[in-house]
Amino acid sequence: MRLIGKSGAKSAAAAEADTDAWAESAETPESRPGALPAQRTSGLSERPAPGCGPDSLVHVSARQFTAAVGAYGDRPDGEPGPAAALDPAALDPTSFETALAARESAALEARHRQAADGGDADAAGRLGTLLLRRGDLEDAEPYLRAAAAAGQRAAANNLGVLLHQQGHRAEAGQWWRQAAVAGSAPAAHALGLQLRDQGEEEAAEYWLHFAADHGHPLGAYALGDLMEHRRDVRAERWFKVSADAGHREAAYRLARMREAAGDKETAEAWYRTAAARSHARAALRLGVLLEERARTEQSLLDEAARWYRQAAQNGEPRAACALGFLLRDSGEIAAAAEWWQEAAEAGDGNAANALGALHASRGEAKEAERWYRAALDAGDQNGAFNLGLLCAGTGREQQAEQWYRRAAYAGHREACNALAVVLLQRGDESGAEPWFSKAAEAGSVDGAFNLGVLHAGRGEQRQAQEWYARAAAEGHGEAALQLAVAQEQRGNLAGALERYRQSAAGGSAEGAFRLASLLDRRGDADAEAEHWYALAADAGHRRAQVRMGVRAAERGALEIAESWYRRAAGAGSRSAAFNLGLLLARQDREAEAMLWYTRAADAGHGRAALRLALLALRRGEPVQAENWCRRAIDYGPAEVAERAGRLLGALHAELSA
Repeated sequence: MRLIGKSGAKSAAAAEADTDAWAESAETPESRPGALPAQRTSGLSERPAPGCGPDSLVHVSARQFTAAVGAYGDRPDGEPGPAAALDPAALDPTSFETALAARESAALEARHRQAADGGDADAAGRLGTLLLRRGDLEDAEPYLRAAAAAGQRAAANNLGVLLHQQGHRAEAGQWWRQAAVAGSAPAAHALGLQLRDQGEEEAAEYWLHFAADHGHPLGAYALGDLMEHRRDVRAERWFKVSADAGHREAAYRLARMREAAGDKETAEAWYRTAAARSHARAALRLGVLLEERARTEQSLLDEAARWYRQAAQNGEPRAACALGFLLRDSGEIAAAAEWWQEAAEAGDGNAANALGALHASRGEAKEAERWYRAALDAGDQNGAFNLGLLCAGTGREQQAEQWYRRAAYAGHREACNALAVVLLQRGDESGAEPWFSKAAEAGSVDGAFNLGVLHAGRGEQRQAQEWYARAAAEGHGEAALQLAVAQEQRGNLAGALERYRQSAAGGSAEGAFRLASLLDRRGDADAEAEHWYALAADAGHRRAQVRMGVRAAERGALEIAESWYRRAAGAGSRSAAFNLGLLLARQDREAEAMLWYTRAADAGHGRAALRLALLALRRGEPVQAENWCRRAIDYGPAEVAERAGRLLGALHAELSA
């Protein structure tokens, strides 16, 4: 897997923001001075064509080349020169083709040089352009000056490029202005960028507009960029012009504008255009939009993964991180960890936190701590919060508090809440309250709920209800439950039902159970009540499980009832244990029923104790029956205590007779 963020290649954004124009081709003999120029992109294309850009040129002079490979072309005396002795067998094909191309280039240069030295301005311009593209600035300058002085606008533009590269920006601007006035769109673009950088935005806009109007895609992009900076709504139009001409950064910026306007469909199309041209951030955003739209549609998720992968391979660590999460959700944990590590090593704090959480889930505390610290070093305060959680989970309470405090002071809202909980558990209520408040004000729903609990504990019900309401509005199920209970206590059953539904939707099993109970008591929504009982029971709510068992038994579905009773009894419900005993007894499974009665009675269930007393009396064990009667009297409720008391009196009378 290729490491990202290590290559040293120029980023797409940097390449497209380059203010240096490139050498414009010399004008053809058919060019008419003073005429409006046709579209020229050869010198200022978004990416130089292979073999034409500065990175692809070999900085070797003609003299150096001739010395290396031999003379080519006619000698000064007019006689044919000897061919260089090249042995194709001694060279690989690539080297041989490169040598041939270099010899042809040297021959072309020699012809241009001979003509230029003879006073041909057109040849001087072409030679200067060739030398400029090769990087021989010193050799190129006099030829470009001669051609520019003769009125060639391409040479004037290229002389501006050369001077700009040498740091003579004022003189470069003069030549660009001369070329632009003569109709050169590349020169107008370069001049516009220079004026923009000098703060002369009005003049910059004029020349960039000129370049854009004459079909220069970089001019259109720069004009859009300038207008967006000034919050001019026309920026979108020029980004589109540039994007339609193939400018990938313009397509990306246009997509961002469309996404910000809520037009995700158009945004996706432009992201796709830019991503197809290897724009890393566009591929990332396209993956995000596809993942949001996918939900559970696997084809869209697969496509999102492909774009994330492309963006990651083009140096975007956030895409590597996103791909990791996508792979994790599909169960490919090992592959996810590889991408997270790649992103984390490139400085992505979110990926480092994900790696830390993965190691923490495996019990690898040292590795988890290492990655959490890496996240913190990357500026992600979640790292400090996660370190606090890790320390708390391993019993290092003091260190946990320190990490919570560090993250809290950095503005991490959940760390504020966690720190407040630690202080409250230590009895420092006055110290906890401001941190709960800070967490709640920053948007922590847990912080708002805990602040409500704090006020409720002091009897400050109005303030408590306000904070519960804020937390409930953000989907906090337990906060909505507290509001529902208050409504029910005041007799507002309609309001209670609404809040119970909100609580159940927020994931509160108790809220779902209470909603079902209220509907059950009303008696007009049996199917809905069953639904909420089942939801709470599936979430592990023991009373809901008992209620599901009772309802199943009433329908004669004894196997289903037994299953629910066993789940609740296994979780510690004494009512479920008693009901399971009754169910088993009715099926003549008395021995197992006794075990569940005993478990229920040992947990304080009065009816189970009374049932054991009766069974002991039936077996002729009066002492055992007396013990269970006494326990039934202690456990209650009143009706059971009364019956157990009568049975105990009868036992005493019989024993004393």
